[in-house]
Amino acid sequence: MGNKIVIIGGAALGPKTAARVRRRDPDAEITIIERNDVYSYASCGTPFYIEGLIQDHKTLLRNNLGQIRDETFFKSQKDVKIYGRTEAIKINRAWRTVTVKDLDKGWIYDIPYNKLVLGMGASPVQPSIEGINLKGVHRLHTISDAISIKNAVNDGAEKIVIVGAGLIGMELCGAFPKASSITIIEMMNFVMPNLLDPEFSLLLQNYLKTKNIQVILGTKVQKILGKDGKVIGLETSNGVSYPADLIIIAVGVRPNTSLATEAGLDIGVTKAIKVNEFMQTNDPDIYAGGDCVENTHLLINKKVYIPLGSTANKHGRVIGDNITGGSTKFPGILGTTVFKVAEFNAGKTGLSEEEAKKEGFTPVSAIAPRTDISDYYPGAKMFILKLIADKASKKILGAQVIGAGEGIKRLDVIATILSCSGTVDDVANLDLGYAPPYSTAIDAVIHAANIIRNKIEGLANGITANELWQKIQSMDDFIILDVRTVSEIKNQPFIDNRLQHIPLEELRYRLREVNKNKEIFTICKTSVRAYEAERILRGAGYNKVKFLDGSLTAWPYQIN
Repeated sequence: MGNKIVIIGGAALGPKTAARVRRRDPDAEITIIERNDVYSYASCGTPFYIEGLIQDHKTLLRNNLGQIRDETFFKSQKDVKIYGRTEAIKINRAWRTVTVKDLDKGWIYDIPYNKLVLGMGASPVQPSIEGINLKGVHRLHTISDAISIKNAVNDGAEKIVIVGAGLIGMELCGAFPKASSITIIEMMNFVMPNLLDPEFSLLLQNYLKTKNIQVILGTKVQKILGKDGKVIGLETSNGVSYPADLIIIAVGVRPNTSLATEAGLDIGVTKAIKVNEFMQTNDPDIYAGGDCVENTHLLINKKVYIPLGSTANKHGRVIGDNITGGSTKFPGILGTTVFKVAEFNAGKTGLSEEEAKKEGFTPVSAIAPRTDISDYYPGAKMFILKLIADKASKKILGAQVIGAGEGIKRLDVIATILSCSGTVDDVANLDLGYAPPYSTAIDAVIHAANIIRNKIEGLANGITANELWQKIQSMDDFIILDVRTVSEIKNQPFIDNRLQHIPLEELRYRLREVNKNKEIFTICKTSVRAYEAERILRGAGYNKVKFLDGSLTAWPYQIN
């Protein structure tokens, strides 16, 4: 008989591990224990099933050939035995067995192992809120959850409240096209507070408002209101009530670690299972991966908990190698996270600017609005890229994107550079593919790197949107110099009593109209002309000039 390998968890990590083991060891005896009755399903697709982009939930259970990944599939294709509707209730390390319970028949028995793999995943956080068990209150974690939510919508639920403005909450914002109202409530002061820097969070919040989504920040849900056992709304900690016939609690997940803890396995600083670079626990015969473990952040060499399906699949390959005699290492993660909100794409890789400051870096950032393809080619869409580097070393630290355009592939470029410890010079010198249907001649990532290089070299002096906003609200005496055309200003006015308008093409021969003794902040649509105006003014002896980084395309504040 071959090596007995038992895997607890049949979602992402477990099946990936099993598939890799089978390719490396045709004689291994592989068993997967899963408490649910679906396996290896695409949980990240559930918001799109709720939205209706995916018509049949079974699509999320199929492989690329259309085959459903059920017990029969795994037995015939992979020679893997799956115990569905079976829960692992105890790990007996001394005897190398796992005690399991058949959830339908109630049977309890032991399964022996030579190598054990923990892929128990994570569970949604269940906040202590009065009324949380009322009918109409949901979570989104499994396909069953998605089916329940979609059934509620089909049965007439149209007043939607989402509690939590994190990843799941954001993806759900676009999942209810026929809703009469959508409200999202977040206890922090920004949407996506653990991912995006404040100015990008504000841009996303502004976009949500254009989709008629009400965003309530800085408040908690006090209680959920019901009538006859059904939800009718909720009340927040500031005493405001919001009507609802469907509430989704999306306040994050916690790693499932109870089995590991009870078995005496080490738990890390993030409260997830601690593993080494080979994905081993402190028991060399027990491995763990996926959403129940912590990872090392490649940029700061610290433990982080960032549960992602992509990471779980990579863990599975590493574990599959190592339990069949390999010595593959998993180096860590960058936390690359991307998501879709209605027609907006957004994401982050590496460190945010705020995180970089906390880690002791001196970050220099560039905000670069850009079309995803040549602007004259049909279908061009705008997106905004924020690139972050360390001033001293010029090493790239991270990036964020947001907008309707294809910014995600740019984020992947930066993730690749981060993996290679690249600098802004490395980014600026990338030989990226160019043709009008695919990109601009100078792609956004190269453009952003050049901005940072100009800043480090002293050729560019930027002011952030937040810094300018603070100045606008002050009584300071300065000039906002708008260098756009007259027609642009009519279409998108920027009103402030310190505003002065001189189109860029007229600036050189109208310099005398600009007060040299005042601070000057130049603005345009995307900051290209604003930067040119800064160079013109500094060349003429104006020493107190800065351009608005990203200018009005990336401006998140409302000016009346």
